[in-house]
Amino acid sequence: MKVKKFSNKPTDIESRVGADPVVCYPNDTINNNLEILHEARKHLKRIDEIVIPPRDAKTFNVKSGNFFRIESVEGPQVGDLNLFQADNLNEKFYSGKTRALYGTHISVGDKMFSSFPYLRSLATITWDTLDWYGYDKDGGSVHDVIGTRCDPYTYKLTSNNDYHYCCHSNLTRALVKEKNVKLDDAEKIVHDVLNVFMLTGFTNDTKQYFMKSSPVRPGDYLEFFAETDLLGALSACPGGDCGSEHSSDVAKCYPLKVSIWDVDQKFLKRIKPSILSNYNRNHGIK
Repeated sequence: MKVKKFSNKPTDIESRVGADPVVCYPNDTINNNLEILHEARKHLKRIDEIVIPPRDAKTFNVKSGNFFRIESVEGPQVGDLNLFQADNLNEKFYSGKTRALYGTHISVGDKMFSSFPYLRSLATITWDTLDWYGYDKDGGSVHDVIGTRCDPYTYKLTSNNDYHYCCHSNLTRALVKEKNVKLDDAEKIVHDVLNVFMLTGFTNDTKQYFMKSSPVRPGDYLEFFAETDLLGALSACPGGDCGSEHSSDVAKCYPLKVSIWDVDQKFLKRIKPSILSNYNRNHGIK
């Protein structure tokens, strides 16, 4: 807990504090095509669905130009989402840069950007049945890009116990089982997640990451538009609604469903394709 201060206040403290904040990465030049996407989503046709069992994970594929939804189906349940470019698993979701561009929690109109050196939009969020929640009195909100995913290493560090069904392990196992990726290789490409439906924030006093019971209920969903061919991996978190703990078999857990939707591409013809970063990558070396 970062409470005790060990240093003395400087005599010129008034000149050092109180500056106005400056947004590091203004995002107003990033076109989210939301008007076009909202018209297109009126014409969606379901083409596939995958059910993710509690305390487990599965992979799924989405073609560029299709939509997909993560749906609550039986009870309040949060999920940890990884996204990869389907033909290059080294290009994966970059939660840190997405957070820097949009904030700690993301929703309709926000994009999920990929890692360096690719840095392009993998998907755009097009609908969110929980967008009514906003931010509560504790600063909490849903769909965060601040929590990294529950994992067996941190659990071992803080409890000295082993647990094999954290989201990190679930995602690793899904890549091994369903995509024939070797265990060591799979674990290396599992990355920081979008915490779908999870209600989180930072405490006011110590600024520590907190969670609350998610407001998600059956019928709620988060919808995305795929801007390139995607491989997704989704874990149904062992914490259930994450109202108490997350790395055990204590919480009541439910399945999640991923549904994939096609749309006549005539509705998307005005959307420009998501392209790889055109930075020349010489990094000042001549």
